[in-house]
Amino acid sequence: MRLLTIILCFLLCVISSFGQSITLNNPSFEDAPADATTPMGWFECTETTTPDIFPGYWGVYEEASDGDTYVGMIIREDRSYEAIGQRVSATMQKDQCYKFTIDLAHSNTYAGYDAPAKLRVYIGPSKCSTSQMVYESDFIKDEEWKTYLIEFSPKEDANYIFFEAVDKKGIILGSKGNILLDAISSIDICTKA
Repeated sequence: MRLLTIILCFLLCVISSFGQSITLNNPSFEDAPADATTPMGWFECTETTTPDIFPGYWGVYEEASDGDTYVGMIIREDRSYEAIGQRVSATMQKDQCYKFTIDLAHSNTYAGYDAPAKLRVYIGPSKCSTSQMVYESDFIKDEEWKTYLIEFSPKEDANYIFFEAVDKKGIILGSKGNILLDAISSIDICTKA
């Protein structure tokens, strides 16, 4: 009887772990608005990363799509760019389909960094790993927030995710541009239709 109870408990734990969402810490970038500041729960993935928490700095006053604040990242003329990431709440398993959404926008008044930029999303086994790019957006040109669905299947188990501002084909071509990020959903297992 004791063995049966242990087996049932084990099976319930395994079954309950399926379908649970993988969460991010501070997915809407809530923090005090500030320039050159990484939001709580996030880390920089390049030496030149100095993201800004908006609204209220550098001429950017758009309202957040979720909560009170959001983050802006830039690309620069000297070919440097910004990227932020974090460890997620659970391992994204190899060959499993996952999905999440993110709200993206662009500012035409970002202290001269006004060109559109793209967003790249990477996952990996270590902090700021570029081993698996799972998404690249088109140039984000709209000043209104739009929600983007990202679906991916890891090629290897991954515990980290990071977001990078880029120009054409990921090569920084000397543009001064920006991208705004907000409202990242939980990362869920894809449901089959």
